[in-house]
This record gives sequence, structure tokens and C-alpha cells, in this order.
Amino acid sequence: MSTNRSADTETWEAPETFADDPRVDTERVAPSRTDPIVEAASDVVGGPVGRHAVIGRSRYWTPLRVVFALALCTLALGWFGKAGCLQQAPADANSTGSSMRLDWDDQRQYTNLCYSDVIGLFGAEKLDQGEFPYSTYWYEEGPDGQQGKRYMEYPVLTGLYMYGAAWVARAWESAHEKWGVPGALAVVLFFDLVALGLALFWLVTIWATALTARTRIWATWMAALSPLVIVHIFTNFDAIAMAMVALAILSWSRRKPWLAGVFIGLGTAAKLYPVLLLVVLLVLCLRAGKVREFVQAAACALGVWVAVNLPILIMYPRGWWEFFRYNADRAAESDSLYRVISDAAGFRWDPGALNALSLALLVLVAVGVGAVALTAPQRPRVAQLAFLMVAGFLLVNKVWSPQYSLWLVPLAVLAIPHTRLLFAWMVIDALVWIPRMSLYLDPERRWLPDQWFTAIIVVRALMVIALCVVVLWQIWNPADDLIRRGSRARGDVFLDDPAGGVLDGAPDRLAYPAGRRTSRPLATATAFTPTATAFTPTATTSAPTATASNPRPPLE
Repeated sequence: MSTNRSADTETWEAPETFADDPRVDTERVAPSRTDPIVEAASDVVGGPVGRHAVIGRSRYWTPLRVVFALALCTLALGWFGKAGCLQQAPADANSTGSSMRLDWDDQRQYTNLCYSDVIGLFGAEKLDQGEFPYSTYWYEEGPDGQQGKRYMEYPVLTGLYMYGAAWVARAWESAHEKWGVPGALAVVLFFDLVALGLALFWLVTIWATALTARTRIWATWMAALSPLVIVHIFTNFDAIAMAMVALAILSWSRRKPWLAGVFIGLGTAAKLYPVLLLVVLLVLCLRAGKVREFVQAAACALGVWVAVNLPILIMYPRGWWEFFRYNADRAAESDSLYRVISDAAGFRWDPGALNALSLALLVLVAVGVGAVALTAPQRPRVAQLAFLMVAGFLLVNKVWSPQYSLWLVPLAVLAIPHTRLLFAWMVIDALVWIPRMSLYLDPERRWLPDQWFTAIIVVRALMVIALCVVVLWQIWNPADDLIRRGSRARGDVFLDDPAGGVLDGAPDRLAYPAGRRTSRPLATATAFTPTATAFTPTATTSAPTATASNPRPPLE
């Protein structure tokens, strides 16, 4: 084969060392050498990447684009999983007209495992009538059997998103009737429009999580291919808040506390749980003496949340308050541990007592997270504490809707670098959907006994607790944290916290108790001190030399 090139062909000469080539990424962690599942899968294409392979030179198939492609495949499966609930049938079985209705006959939404709140809420929240959510009300029978006035029970940002999608769906339906553009039922159009937006929010989550992971950008494949995403990404509107949380963590990692606060405020306006990030940042900033940065984030979060909520509060106070009233009056959901306890003991919780207990336990979780942050031998990573805080909230909350588990997926990818453990949890959590749908079927049609649902709920809780134990162990034993063990390309430099931002490499101002040490000392005590320039995944440091005692990087 001739190696000559024409004069007009761009040529490339190899540098003396890969570190001299700015196109070569020697810091990126290669999954086929650090992830046992990917290593085994790589045998199909010839095995793990070689030690002298040039990483990061591809112009088109970058890690982020590959992860996006995986995420799009998962989103497609998620849409097809809900497509069974979009089937249409004639409005009247005896009619030959063109009038159609949504076909949920014979409990299709449960037998096909395709139920989605998005479809049900289109009519239940009066979105099909074109009314503004927080000004529209209806009467509904409550748990006490009394008729009560109801409003939209979602936070403002989510409610406005629903209203906007409903408006476009009705406009599309009108255009179909007037000008003959392709159309469908308004509720089907609504679902498809909502799903398109939720898919974009999820891709933003993947993008932000990948950039936050820095040298471990490939680890984001676990979120992109998560079974939980297939089952629940279109079950409700949680992808909006998840994107805001991911953007907040990315902004914090890029040393922009004010921007992190903006996204926390937007996320809290869409779902309540993003406010828990402020608890995490507070305790970490206290330990590092970065209170000013925390105040910036908290002030921006509060300002954005007020700016979004205040107009609705002023114009429709009853409608705005419905989210808080509804959640205060809700009984323990069947997915929560409180319901498991009450069913086993044969009693029902008093709503006031249940709210007080749930709030007290949440305070204990926050105090526990703060104690861990302030007393651990090494300051915990942001993702570790964020995972503990959100997981603790789900465990002690009286409502754990199935799609809430999605909240943990991007946080778990950043906090826990153990593929087998994460996928075991995600598969079990996704399987909760099967017995849960069985609960809604008529008794004679249920394919599983109710006890199966109780059992898998307990197993799911135990799996989440196990993940928390792993995180706690690695907080107290930083040498066991594969992320903190760091980029092998840094040699003897210790990578502190990829998502830490101003906390990354910062010295502690609040010392942990004297005499405490990690159970296994770190290989080096040198802390990585970030420079003023932004971190780029194409940094040109040379890889560490393999030794006889460490011939290859340890597997996860």
C-alpha cells in the first residue's frame, strides 16, 4: 500500500510524545480499562483500548456525541413504551363518522404498562378547555368523602409548561380542522409536544452531567442507558427540574455560584426537591470558608423563585397555594415506606402526625448530611452529599412516586463510580412499575398478588440505602473513592472534586476532630489546586508510567 499523499492533502506528523499533541486527550478515564462491564463488552471489538492508543483525536465521534446517541435510543424506547396509551378508537362504536377518542378500554393503560400522568392530566387539570391552570378550579371528592375545590397542584414552572404545551396542541388541532394539516386527538398532540420538550430537557441533563464528570465523561453512559429513563422519562414532568439541577451543579463546578443559584431557583419553581442543593452547598461552604459564594447562590435562587412565583401568587393566591395544600393533605402513597408500615401494622396515619413525622425525619437527614460534611476526614464531594440528601428525602418522604427515582440517576452517576451496583438498583427500581400497575387493575385481572408490590418497594428502599452506605464509606475512606483516586494522568496529583467549583482543592476552615484519619491513607497528600483557566478535557499532561506493582488501573 502506498503511503504517499497528494500535495493538497492535509498531513499530520506524530509528535515525539502524545503530550505534545493538543488533539490527544491523555487525562480522560477510559471505561474499557476502568469499568468491568465495559471491559467485558469491549471484547466484541477487540478488547480494552491499548496503553499507547491516541485518545481524543476523533473529530466527529466525541464522547458527548456518543452519549447523546445512546440517550436518544433510550428516549425512543421510552416513547414507544407510552405509545400504547395513545391508541385511538371511534367515539361511537355504532357510528361511521370520523370522530375519534382515546382508547383506554379494558384498562389498556395498566395492562400495557403505558400509563402516563401527562395524558391523564390533560383532561383532569382542565387543560383541554384552554383555561389558565391557576385560575381554573373544579370540585373533587376528598379522602373524607367531602367535595372540595381543586386547582392545579403543580408548581408554577411545571404548570406553565403544561399550559403552553396544551395551547400549542389546541392550536395545532384548530389548524388541522381549518387547513387540513396532519393532526390527531388534542390529548395525543399534547403528549407528543410534552414528550418532545421533556426529551430536550433530558438531553440537557445528559450534557450537563457529562461536562461535570470531566475526566470521567464516559461514565454518563449509565444515565443515558438507564432503565429508569425508559420507563419513566415520559411518566410525568420531572425532567424539567432534573435539567435545572444538572445545570446548577455544572454552573457550580465552573465557579459561577450566582448561575447555580439561578438554576436552583428555576428547578424549585418546577419541583420542590432542587432546593435541597442549598443544604449541601451550605455545609460544604461552611467547612471550606466559602460562605460568600453560598450567599450568592442562595440569594439568586430565592430571587429567581420569587420572580417566577410572585405574579401567580398575586393574581391567583388560591391556585398558587394548591401545591402546598394538596401535598399537606395527601395520605401516605403506596410507594412509601410509611404505607408499608401502616399496611403491616393494620392502621392508617393521621395526616397531621404523618406530616410532622416526615418533616422531623427530613430535618434529621439534613442534620446528618451536615454532620458528615463537617466531620469527615476529607471534605465530601458535592455529588456525594447531593445524592445522600435527595436519597434521604425520598426515603423519609410520604410520597415516592415511581418517577421520583429519576432524580437520583444523574446524581448517582457523579457520586458512585460502580456500574454493577448502579445498574442493579436501576433495574430493580424500574421493575417496580410492573406490580404497581397491577394494583390498579380490577381484582380478577391482576397478574400479581399485592404482596409482590410491597416486597419490591422494600427491596428498592434497601438498594437505595445500600447506595447511601457506599457513598458514606467512600466519604470516610477517600482512598476507596475511585473518582477521588482520580485521573491517573495526573500522576501524583490528587483530584479533589470535579463538581466542587470554588470548593475544589480549597483548604478547610472548619477542621474535623483532631486525630481522625482515613482508614487507608491516600497515595499522595498533594491537593489539586485549580488554576484560573477553565478545565478542559483535552489537557496535555502525560500519563503515569505503569509499574510492576500496578501494571494496570484497578477495575471499578
